[in-house]
Amino acid sequence: MRLGSGTFAACCVVIEVLGVALFLRGFFPAPVRSSSRTEHQAEPPAPEPSTGASSNWTKLPPPLFSKVVIMLIDALRDDFVFGSKGVKFMPYTTYLVEKGASHSFVAEAKPPTVTMPRVKVDDNVTRHLDKVLKRGDWDVLILHYLGLDHIGHISGPSSPLIGHKLSEMDNILMKIHTSLLSEERENLSPNLLVLCGDHGMSETGSHGASSMEEVNTPLILISSAFERKPGDIRHPKHVQQTDLAATLAIGLGLPIPENSVGSLLFPSIEGRPVREQLRFLHLNAVQLSKLLQENVPSYKKEPGFEQFKMAERLHGNWIRLYLEENTSEVLFNLGTKVRRQYLDALRTLSLSLSRQVAQYDIYSMLVGTVMVLEVLTLLLLSIPQALSSKAELEVPLWSPVFSLLFYLMFLVLSALHVIVCTSAESSCYFCGLSWLMAGGVMVLISALLCAVVSALAKVFASGKLLSKNPTHPNSRWSELDVVILLGTMGHVLSLGASSFIEEEHQTWYFLVNTLCLALCHEIYRNCFLGDDCEPRRCSHGERGFVNTAPALQDGSIGHDELEPHRASKSPTSLNTLRGWEKWMAMASPWVILTCCRLLRSLNQTGVQWAHRPDLGHWLTSSDHKAELSVLAALSLIMIFALVQRRCSLTSKVAMALGLLGVYCYRAAIGNVLFPWQRDSKDISKGLIEARFVHVFVLGILFTGTKDLLKSQVIAADFTIKTVGLWEIYGGVSLLAALLFRPHNLPVLAFSLLIQTIMAEFVWKPLRHDAAEITVMHYWFGQAFFYFQGNSNNIATVDISAGFVGLDTYVEVPAVFLTAFATFAGPVLWASHLVSFLSSETSSGSALSHACFCYALICSFPVSAYIILVTSLRYHLFIWSVFSPKLLYEGMHILITAAICVFFTAMDQTNTKS
Repeated sequence: MRLGSGTFAACCVVIEVLGVALFLRGFFPAPVRSSSRTEHQAEPPAPEPSTGASSNWTKLPPPLFSKVVIMLIDALRDDFVFGSKGVKFMPYTTYLVEKGASHSFVAEAKPPTVTMPRVKVDDNVTRHLDKVLKRGDWDVLILHYLGLDHIGHISGPSSPLIGHKLSEMDNILMKIHTSLLSEERENLSPNLLVLCGDHGMSETGSHGASSMEEVNTPLILISSAFERKPGDIRHPKHVQQTDLAATLAIGLGLPIPENSVGSLLFPSIEGRPVREQLRFLHLNAVQLSKLLQENVPSYKKEPGFEQFKMAERLHGNWIRLYLEENTSEVLFNLGTKVRRQYLDALRTLSLSLSRQVAQYDIYSMLVGTVMVLEVLTLLLLSIPQALSSKAELEVPLWSPVFSLLFYLMFLVLSALHVIVCTSAESSCYFCGLSWLMAGGVMVLISALLCAVVSALAKVFASGKLLSKNPTHPNSRWSELDVVILLGTMGHVLSLGASSFIEEEHQTWYFLVNTLCLALCHEIYRNCFLGDDCEPRRCSHGERGFVNTAPALQDGSIGHDELEPHRASKSPTSLNTLRGWEKWMAMASPWVILTCCRLLRSLNQTGVQWAHRPDLGHWLTSSDHKAELSVLAALSLIMIFALVQRRCSLTSKVAMALGLLGVYCYRAAIGNVLFPWQRDSKDISKGLIEARFVHVFVLGILFTGTKDLLKSQVIAADFTIKTVGLWEIYGGVSLLAALLFRPHNLPVLAFSLLIQTIMAEFVWKPLRHDAAEITVMHYWFGQAFFYFQGNSNNIATVDISAGFVGLDTYVEVPAVFLTAFATFAGPVLWASHLVSFLSSETSSGSALSHACFCYALICSFPVSAYIILVTSLRYHLFIWSVFSPKLLYEGMHILITAAICVFFTAMDQTNTKS
């Protein structure tokens, strides 16, 4: 069966997405879980250990507190309470920490510090607080305040709004604490107030990674049961965030959650009698040891389990002496020893269980890796056919050899699947799939393997694989081709080092700068050497991987639309350009380099220099709102000038109104100012303005889609199709302008400017082929991903973009808007690639070649990275550096699949079946 190159590449990338998804499911471990009991069956608590004498403590101890109030402040960083901000904005809380009846901790959250987003502006939480506090029909009250996190995502931790929010939280805590104290005087029973955060806040205002600012959160236990003596200074101790679950369970007289991996915070019970202390520690140790037994086959060899058994035996001896009413010093010393042994056992057990979270599903990872590598190999072996002038290739689905090899491989894989799944000691996701789904995956793997064997046989039969041109193996490689090849290989190799992953933006900045210098060399050589030393005489057989513009010698193909300024019989040269155009062409690489240098100064990203001040921080400070407003307005005007030139009149009007709405939205939420504004006191959500822009985005996209359908179904008009594609590109640009923060609008403006310069003064005059143009679009798209301020750190994802135009959290649009805002750079450059190739070439194979090259160049890094991350899965930085990058690669390949499908939909090549 014959397939077009674009269709074939799109199918391959879709399969690759499935493989990467399966690999991710195996790589990111399932949580440690207990299987000892079902939801509806309550297992009795472990009795108190005893030797010889029988203990009468066989039930859960009574609760330590009458009522518990948990005040969870989203994104509450530890220095917001224990640092200078706490002293200034939370005086009541600071008093309780330093002198009050409380125990303070710095609770460490495990990365990635990502939580599901919700929007509940904080008044909704506090609105009924007074009524609830006066009622007596509750035992536990949980207050979740999200305002601090929202401020952080929008303005960062240095925003003046942070101080106002902390003061508000301090007043609410004082109100709750005062109410609990007054109730204690009536009931004579202590209550507990817990102040905590779920994660911290990075210096950019986000979270998700493993920096100290993101993982360290305050945890304060406030109760009259924790009275301290004069001079008792209690410094915050470092604990794990998971320790809170066991502590609250003991405080409420409830069973410790069976899946909890935390240990009891001992200061919360140190005021209780020794027997009660040991009872609480024993219950926690029993729960952790059971969880260890159910998740670790060799649990008896674990140090924590041995320590627990030793502590249990000592505890039994202590109970025997206690029941004998022995009050000697021996009982006290033994009790101290038992307590210390339990605490050591709890620490070790908790650490062992936390390590189990890093157990990998190797079988699922292996199956996913095989699928991805098969796709990459098939793409590589298909280059000669896919990049030929016909842009078609033969896929041998029904040949007899294929069938024999296919059934043999399917039987072998099925047998291996049965063996692995029946002998596996731990749980496996792929083994848990139904036989229909697992069989489908094995059929796919077998089919891919057979296709690879067939393609490999054809390559050996023809004796050619990678030449400059498949139809002319002797054609030579240009300097630009060498730069592209070495740059791609160098980037893939750099993924094996954690430092290069943290600073990957530097790699792309270097590659883009090198590309500009290579283009400068090519332009100058064409301008000054001319025909005497012409490296790019571009006949049909001498173009790079493939000539997307029609060859002059091929009479069956019409005139060359890629070079409108070139005489019909002259070779490729810049000499045909007019005087000012030639000077613009010569200056274009330096203009692009200047733009890139300015953009690098806008957002510091990565790890090494992320703390350095940048232009973005300067612009977003409250003292420079006027400068930011001018820059945003100029950027929006520039965006309109660059986008509107090829749109229809209707789309031009919609674009102008939409960009005006973007500025109005940013003014409404207080980011920028109108000329007649002196301050931004009247801040709103900007819902009306944002939805106003959304309407114009949908209108422009609808107009473009209508033109595309009209050109393909009704009129088959090339001009209508060109306008339709550009309008879709304009709609995407308008959406990006809405979602980008104001200081990032120059990134969008410079992106459009560079695309215009490259199209007019580089790609057209030099007649670069589809492969080279595609790779250049890909490189610039990756560079602009980092120019936006993104990194391989989850904390740099701008969550606030998912709520533009929404007054509450709606999952599908929020996920789409967040993903688009994050990957706007690659998406915009891919959209421009489709529009450029469709409008500037008359070759029907251009989009097919571009789709194939885009799929191939995106498949290299993801294929190499899953191998690298598998081999480095026990690396020290696997969770803080390598795994976030893996998530980015997984999302990138998903977006690549969507791009390739769009390429295929726009492709007009007729494929023969």
